[in-house]
Amino acid sequence: MISVTLVDANTYEVVVGNGARRVHRVRMAGDYYRKLSGGAFTHEWVLVQAFQFLLEQEPAVEIPAEFDVEDLAAGYPGLEADIERRLHRR
Repeated sequence: MISVTLVDANTYEVVVGNGARRVHRVRMAGDYYRKLSGGAFTHEWVLVQAFQFLLEQEPAVEIPAEFDVEDLAAGYPGLEADIERRLHRR
């Protein structure tokens, strides 16, 4: 399970898991959100897709507790393309 809640401007709390939950504080600037989604999906749905990608790459315990999505994308060359693919296949 992945749940996303807006906690401040451009800042979200992302909870991953059911029993052993991991809580992440994630930032995503408006410009970067529009780059990924074209504004056609909610910010929360974009972050769900980002976390699905990340969880396919590594265990939840390896995902930083706090990060900016755009900064994290620099370490995952396929992240942006994968998010766009996930969003537009639905």
